[in-house]
This record gives sequence, structure tokens and C-alpha cells, in this order.
Amino acid sequence: MTYGSATTVENVRAYFERIYNGKASEALIADFENRYRLIGRSPLVEITDMQAKLLQVSLGNKYVVRAGMRHSRPFIADAVASCKAEGAISLIGVILSPQLASFITKGYETAFKEAALAQGLSEHAFIAQAWPVEPHFITLIADHITQSFKEYGQTMPVIFTTHSLPQRVVESDPEYLRQMRVTIDAIREQLDPKLEWYAGYQSAGHTPEPWLKPDLLDILRELAKKKSCAVLIVPIQFLTDHLEILYDLDIAARTQCEDLGIAYNRIELPNTDPLFIEALRAIVKDTKSTRV
Repeated sequence: MTYGSATTVENVRAYFERIYNGKASEALIADFENRYRLIGRSPLVEITDMQAKLLQVSLGNKYVVRAGMRHSRPFIADAVASCKAEGAISLIGVILSPQLASFITKGYETAFKEAALAQGLSEHAFIAQAWPVEPHFITLIADHITQSFKEYGQTMPVIFTTHSLPQRVVESDPEYLRQMRVTIDAIREQLDPKLEWYAGYQSAGHTPEPWLKPDLLDILRELAKKKSCAVLIVPIQFLTDHLEILYDLDIAARTQCEDLGIAYNRIELPNTDPLFIEALRAIVKDTKSTRV
């Protein structure tokens, strides 16, 4: 299960009208329609569906695997119905975010529980717990960092990024920040201990309230003051290419780097990497789950 996405500019209005219950501002819609014109399309739904298909192969014929989105097709309810139609007698929901807290899981749990109830599977429906240090996932990110250094022919400062949130949200449940730290620590254990690294937030929302700091741009400005000539951005919460990567990083952050005289680089995301599919398989098979 993942958040979902508008795929092209034509889908943006319907997507945001759903998220904001018909109250999305015209300015917000126009802003994101422009972003989609710049990136062309978001492959999130397509990649998530492929992840599901590859996980199906890895798990074997005792499992049925489907991708479900909170805010775009195929919805979580569609995925659960498809599983039931294929003969599923119990459900395991995996939220595609390694780090989880109550303000993230609530919407997924509600959609998943309602879908399971509608299919008569509510007594046999479980959701996997957070997996911030799943070994395959940690090794994959560390390997991608190392491979990036080889590809670019140099070691450079690393910025670990996660999705920003309003400060008030994490103050009510600091588990999100704790899990981010343990993910970063686990990745760093597989890298050179002398690595210069930073942790920051990206993709802050369009509201006036305080959001988590430091923002990615804050760190880039700090690196510019240090005369850093290049940077490697390492998203540790995003698992597929989508708007927050293709626009917020590859366009907006790249432009910010160019303005500051810093060469922009980022790691390849997990997407359909075999090691990531192994991570998902291990989560399904081994992670303790909680009935919803």
C-alpha cells in the first residue's frame, strides 16, 4: 500500500480534489499541474504494481499480491477485492514506508480495515509493523551510495532526506523521527565512518505553520559556505520514482545546487531492485504483524 499519485497533468485536479475533499485551492492545483508538465508523468503507480508482481513471483503461489493506493487507482479496496477474488483467505498489508508512526498509519489502517470488512476478511487481516532497519533495505541503500561514489569518481557529502511534516505532528508522536535516526545509523554502519553526512527534510507542504528543519535547502546553503563542490542526496523514505523525487529533487533541488555552485547527484531509488523485492518478501514472511 502506498499513497498514490496523479499520473499525468490531466489527473492532477481529480487527485487533489480527492485528497482535500473537494476543497483544493486553484493555486495548489495550478502549481502541481505545472510540476507535472515539467516531469511528464509520475511512474509511482506503475512501479508499485511491478513491485507487487515481482513480490508475487518471489513468494510463490501460496500468496496473492496486489498494489493498492490511498488516493488513486487502484485503491486499497480494489486490491483487497482482487485478492479475495483470487482466493485469499487472510490479508497482510504492507505500507511502503520503512518508517511508520500513528499519523502515517491511521489512514492506511482505516482503508485496509474497511476493505477487509467488505470482503469478509476482517478477522484475518493484519498490517506489517515498521521496518526501518530491514537488512535487505539497509544494504541496498548503502550499496547505492557506494555505487554512486564509484560512478561519479569521488566521495562527497551525503544528505539523507525524508518527507517533511508539520512540527506539531511529530511533537505528538516522535516515533517517526526516532525511526529515521535508526535507519540512517544502520546505513552508515556499512559505509566509511569518516563520511561527511547530514540529515534533512524535503517536500514541505503549502501551509504557513512550522515544518521540520533543517530543510534540504538549508543544508545545501551550509555546504556552499564550506565550498563543497558536489553532494549526493539519499532519500531513505521514498521507495519509487515519483513527484517528490522527479520534481522536488531532480528539478527543484538540482536548480538550487546549480545556483549555489554545487554538483547535484542522488542515488537510484529501490524501485524494482531484486534486493528490495527480497526486503518485501522478508517483511511479509518474518515481520510481526498486528491485527487491524
